[in-house]
Amino acid sequence: MTKRQMVRVATVSLVAVTVGLAQDERNTNRVNTDTHFAAPTFRSLGEWEMRKKALREQILLSAGLTPMPAKSPLHAQVFGRSDRDGYSIEKVLLETLPGYYLGGNLYRPAASKGKHPGILIAHGHWEYGRLENQELNSTPKQGITMARQGYVVFAYDMTGYNDTVQTPHEFGGGREQLWSFGPLALQLWNSIRALDFLLSQEDIDADRVGITGASGGGTQTLLLTAVDDRIRFSAPVNMVSAIMQGGCVCENAPFLRRGTNNVEIAAMAAPRPMILISGPQDWTKNVAQEEYPAIRKLYEFYGKSENVSNSVVNAPHNYNRESREHVYRFLGRHVLGVDDVNSLREKDEIEVEKLQDMLVLHDRTLPAGALDYAGLFEAWRTWSQAAAAEEHDPQVLRHRLSLTLGAEWPEEVQSEEIQSEEVQVQPNGQELILSRKGRHDRIPAAWFPGHGRAVLLLYPEASEAARQTGQFQTLRKEGRPVLVIDAYQTGRAVEPVDRSLPHWLAFNASDDAARVQDVLTALAYLRKKAGAPVELLGLKKSAVWALFAAALAPADLVFSPQLGTFSGKDEDFIRDFFAPGIQKAGGVESALRILNGRTPRQSTESPDLRVGIRN
Repeated sequence: MTKRQMVRVATVSLVAVTVGLAQDERNTNRVNTDTHFAAPTFRSLGEWEMRKKALREQILLSAGLTPMPAKSPLHAQVFGRSDRDGYSIEKVLLETLPGYYLGGNLYRPAASKGKHPGILIAHGHWEYGRLENQELNSTPKQGITMARQGYVVFAYDMTGYNDTVQTPHEFGGGREQLWSFGPLALQLWNSIRALDFLLSQEDIDADRVGITGASGGGTQTLLLTAVDDRIRFSAPVNMVSAIMQGGCVCENAPFLRRGTNNVEIAAMAAPRPMILISGPQDWTKNVAQEEYPAIRKLYEFYGKSENVSNSVVNAPHNYNRESREHVYRFLGRHVLGVDDVNSLREKDEIEVEKLQDMLVLHDRTLPAGALDYAGLFEAWRTWSQAAAAEEHDPQVLRHRLSLTLGAEWPEEVQSEEIQSEEVQVQPNGQELILSRKGRHDRIPAAWFPGHGRAVLLLYPEASEAARQTGQFQTLRKEGRPVLVIDAYQTGRAVEPVDRSLPHWLAFNASDDAARVQDVLTALAYLRKKAGAPVELLGLKKSAVWALFAAALAPADLVFSPQLGTFSGKDEDFIRDFFAPGIQKAGGVESALRILNGRTPRQSTESPDLRVGIRN
């Protein structure tokens, strides 16, 4: 603090506290996929279970699977059976969404009598996908070995690999992000439908079904286990880490890891059996000392610490034979009930089929009606719009919007009164910094006391420009109390921030989503200071910030939005209010439905300030 600055700090209850003039933590705490995260800690099983429920909601919403799409018939095509020594291989094509197809291979024990445990194999970013066969990874050898051990195994594609070719592997721009349409969305949905297919097999024991995968396949293993309780055991390989969260867009949908990371997501498997494979030559180098003990503590809440294990393999990033054999032994103990688990080894010589003989679409084409990329995206938008339109419960809609935007009604707001030679305070005005307690965000604001109902006036060019508007002048002539703010990255709140860091939006809110939070924080401050109800008025494109903040705020808010030409189309959001997932959550229509469900108060003062929504 300089000699020229004097700061008086208070909570909204006007109790003095000490807060320094720091930068906004949203700019200085630049969380990304290479951040070193602290291990999660919880005080009780109940606390962890609440967190796990919230994480599941976050994962599904980020993946565009809230609400869950209808499970249309898979129209499974299983053909091309090859009988080999102790196992068989078949080709599989599944219609996981109408017009969208997933390819894979089904490995079965030769003596397929009775019920067998089932396992999904999700491959990583290997050149040949599920058909990779080399020293560091071989899905075919794993499928063959596990089938010989008595499992029914389904190895399936990532998007853009092998037979799953209707999209590239990495895709999606701003418009797709509005609808939560991306490779992670399709891959998690394909994993759910692959599990549906596996469980539909007559020879599967539904109580013994699991998933394994390495690298990007390890990410799919974590996510499916986290959101689907039908998975009873899992083996994520060389992926669970506190220092790297995944290097591909298929692992990092917007807001997937906002406030979380792979260690916490992996722990959602508890108390189900899980083995972590790690190694000193990649980002899992600390697992034995850091990540595994943290996860094991959560298993201890259930009294099931024996259900989680870690094996270290000194090799480059892999799912090699040694790693696979650790998995065989762990699952042999927990799933097969084998006494001598050391007998569960791969044969030295395994004959693998030719790649083309394993491909579903070798000398074949996709079925009639298969969608191209544009058709699939349009179908996703259509399904999403229909699902959003079917939801009429304002509380459900409000919850989805809150999670999508990462915005909350704060429990407590701190205020700092600032007097500085650099700040030109208007007569009777008071310069402030607002902050949510414990969050360390910083919102410059100016408060002008008066009489009557207090107004939060928003302007996209921030508080100084807001004071020059006719609306502000009218309110002050009426003697109304007014609060104006510099919302995130506007006016005095502009700070440098490096958004080029890896997968920024997977961990951080967009600027516009952060502005909605600032509006809520300012409303909470104003409501406590001036009494309820307060009035919210947003001008120009800040009217969109106001709309979504009003939808998330308590009902005793006087609000008549002025959206002008903003009608809620994709191009409107990209231009004026970019927030990933906002269209999937219902966009403008959901916000209006929330407000209409509350029968919000309408402003009766300053009628010239009231403009209805123009759709």
